[in-house]
Amino acid sequence: MFPALLPTYSRTDVAFVRGEGSWLFDEHGKRYLDFGAGIAVNAFGHANPKLIAALTEQAGKLWHTSNLYRVPGQEKLAQKLVAHSFADTVFFTNSGAEAMELAFKMARRYHFVNGRPDRFQIISFEGAFHGRTLAGIAAGGNEKYLEGFGPKVQGFDQVPLGDLAALNNAIGPNTAALVIEPLQGEGGVRPVPADFLRQLRTICDSHGILLIFDEIQTGVGRTGKLFAYEWLGFTPDIMAIAKAIGGGFPLGALLATADAARGMTPGTHGTTYGGNPLAMAVGNAALDMVLSQGFLEHVAKVANYFSQQLGALVSEHPAIFESVRGQGLMLGLKMKIPNGDFIKAARDAGLIVLPAGDNVVRLLPPLTISEAEIREGVSLMHQAAAALEPQKAAVP
Repeated sequence: MFPALLPTYSRTDVAFVRGEGSWLFDEHGKRYLDFGAGIAVNAFGHANPKLIAALTEQAGKLWHTSNLYRVPGQEKLAQKLVAHSFADTVFFTNSGAEAMELAFKMARRYHFVNGRPDRFQIISFEGAFHGRTLAGIAAGGNEKYLEGFGPKVQGFDQVPLGDLAALNNAIGPNTAALVIEPLQGEGGVRPVPADFLRQLRTICDSHGILLIFDEIQTGVGRTGKLFAYEWLGFTPDIMAIAKAIGGGFPLGALLATADAARGMTPGTHGTTYGGNPLAMAVGNAALDMVLSQGFLEHVAKVANYFSQQLGALVSEHPAIFESVRGQGLMLGLKMKIPNGDFIKAARDAGLIVLPAGDNVVRLLPPLTISEAEIREGVSLMHQAAAALEPQKAAVP
């Protein structure tokens, strides 16, 4: 019999029923330290009291009205995001994939209203992940995700990450935008060199094309700043965010300059649920926490400590780990053994970590995690690594 739940995931046979801070509890009462945070979503831990209060208060007032009317929570959150970013305008979605769809549409529409409807092609970079919609998998370029869904959506090209010559060869009269993650997540927690990113800004300016940043995973504090672009000394034209901005409630957003958004007039885009009062209540509370005094400083401090501890972990288990990579609290362990083996061993020890491309184990703890919890998690990783190490030859 075909399963009632569409089998698009090979799910681990663990069901979590409760969360508290950095911890998860399964249906049998086993406790796990969560270094996955729902794939960078639960940035404030589980059952965060401020998010619960915001959601509960709003739930007793109003859930949904549609975007045919003003939504005061949207206006409030948009003003905060504009005040603390490069953007002039914000559109709220339910997910990162929806935010990326709007990013692609906005880039094409920008050239359309500027009299260049032929400029519709968007260039992305190998190893990218931009969601699972048809446009998202076309931009991501991963054959595993493209297979079986017919012809790839027209207008998406890919070049190797870091290859400026290939990029310049790919740019032509039909190019509308470049899209990139400032730190690749799904592709293996692969940092993108700052100099390369800066050159993308220069290339876009010289060709009159737009620069789109996908900060769905890196945004809202994950790298130690509100947005990862703040480390670079320049700004994109369009940026998609999601995950942490809702703290676990489905919420995404598209941020843009007034110039980039000039083509998005009434009727050109819409959403039924995006920006609903429940999401806005949580989003406002989440952003307030990130912007509160000392929050980002805590992320930077804990992230530095975590990196140091992971360096020692790699040194102590050279048969298991190759290197540490990433930024802030978005870190990865490049493995010498299959990453799935380590993920299972860590889970058996009571630690949740995640897979990523390039045989990497991805570490995305809540931004509220403590140094003591970092120590405990690294101790569990030592335990998992030791369980996987080849048995030393017996001393005669």
